[in-house]
Amino acid sequence: MVTGGDLQHLRRLNALAVISALRAAGPLPLTQLAEHAELARATVKEVVADLVEQGWVLELDPSAGAKGRPARRYRFHAEAGRVLGLDIGAHKVLAAIADLDGRVLHIAREPVTPDDSRHERLAAVDRAVASCLAGSGTAAAGVWAAVAGSTGYVDLEGHVVLSRAIHDWSGVPLVEHLGRRLPCTILVENDSRLAALAECRKGAARGVSNMVYLHIGRRAGAAIVLDGVPLRGSTGAAGEIGVHPLFNLGHTSELLSAIPSVEPGTPPEAVAGAVFEAARRGDPEARGAVLRYVKVLGLATAALTLAVDPEVVVLGGGFSRSADVLLPPLRAELETMCLRTPDLRASTLGEECVAAGAVCYAVDHLNGVLFNPEVGPTSIMMESTQIPSGQQTSVRSRPRGRAGS
Repeated sequence: MVTGGDLQHLRRLNALAVISALRAAGPLPLTQLAEHAELARATVKEVVADLVEQGWVLELDPSAGAKGRPARRYRFHAEAGRVLGLDIGAHKVLAAIADLDGRVLHIAREPVTPDDSRHERLAAVDRAVASCLAGSGTAAAGVWAAVAGSTGYVDLEGHVVLSRAIHDWSGVPLVEHLGRRLPCTILVENDSRLAALAECRKGAARGVSNMVYLHIGRRAGAAIVLDGVPLRGSTGAAGEIGVHPLFNLGHTSELLSAIPSVEPGTPPEAVAGAVFEAARRGDPEARGAVLRYVKVLGLATAALTLAVDPEVVVLGGGFSRSADVLLPPLRAELETMCLRTPDLRASTLGEECVAAGAVCYAVDHLNGVLFNPEVGPTSIMMESTQIPSGQQTSVRSRPRGRAGS
C-alpha cells in the first residue's frame, strides 16, 4: 500500500529531478524537460506549476515574433539567492559573489601584506565583502551561504589552527567575524582544498575525479581530491606536506637563490620570477637553480602520487605562471620515482582559483540543505522586485529553514 509519506517523498524526488534537469540543460519547454527528467509530461507539468509557485522555477516570456503559439519554456531561478566566496591570503583578499548555480557576478580584490596585523586583514575582508555586495547589487540578507578560504591548517570545525604564512592569523575567529556582517551559514576551509575543488569543477582538471593540487610559490601547500571530494583527513590537516622538513618547500628563497643574471636590488618576492625568466632564456645558473627546486618539488609530488595515484597533478600558486619552465623537469623527476606518472597541468584559474572553489563549496552546501531528497526542495519566501528583461517573474528571496552559522 502506498502511504501519504511515500507520495510526499515521490513528489520531492520528482521536483528534484526537474530542478536538476533545468540546471543542467535549461531553459526547456515541458516536453524536453520531461525527457531530461525522465518523467511523464503530465507529471512534469504539475511539478513545474508547484516549483513556479515556490519560486524555484521561472517561466520565460514567449519568443517575440514567433509564428503560432510558442511553447512555454522554463528555467531554474538561480538568482533567487547568492553565495559568497572569499580567498584570504598573505598578499590579497579576494571576494566573489555568485548565483545559486555558481555563476560569478562580481569580484572584489583588496591588497594586503604578510606583515599586516589581524585587525588590518579583517578590515580588508570587510572592504572586499562590502565592495562585492555593492558591485553586484546584493543586500547582506541576500547571501545564503558564505565560504572563506584561508591559508593555514584549518580543522574540521573551520578553525584556523595554525598559519605559517601570516604571523598572527592562527586562531582568528573568522566565523564570528563574518557572522556579524552576513546573516547566513558561514564555513571556513583551507585555501588549497578549495583551489583543488575549483580546478576539478572549472579549471585544468575539469571532469577529473582523482587529482593532486600543488600550491607552489613563496609558500607551499597541497590538496588531494578523491572521487570528486577534497580529502580533509581525520582533523583537517590532509595535504600539509609543505611543512615536512625533508621537502623544505617553504624555503624557496634558498632553493631559488639569486643568481648573477638577476638584477641586484630585486625585491625578495620577485627573485623567483626573475630566476624563472632567466631559465627561460637559457641561463645555465638559472636552470641549475630551477633544477634544485624541482628535485625537492619532485620528492613531495612523488610521495603524494604514490600514496593516492592521481590521474592529474595541477600546479597552482604564483609559480604556476612559470609552468613552461617547471613542468618538463618535474615530469622527468616523477618518471624516475613513480610507478605511473600522472598527467601534469598548470592551473587555468589563476589568482581567482580559491575564491572560485569557495563559491563551488557554498553551492554544494546549499544543494545539500535545500535540495535534499528527505526535505527539499525547500520553499522560498518571496517579495516582488525588478529583474532583467525577458523573464516573466522575479523575486528577492531567502529560503525557509536555512542552516545557521
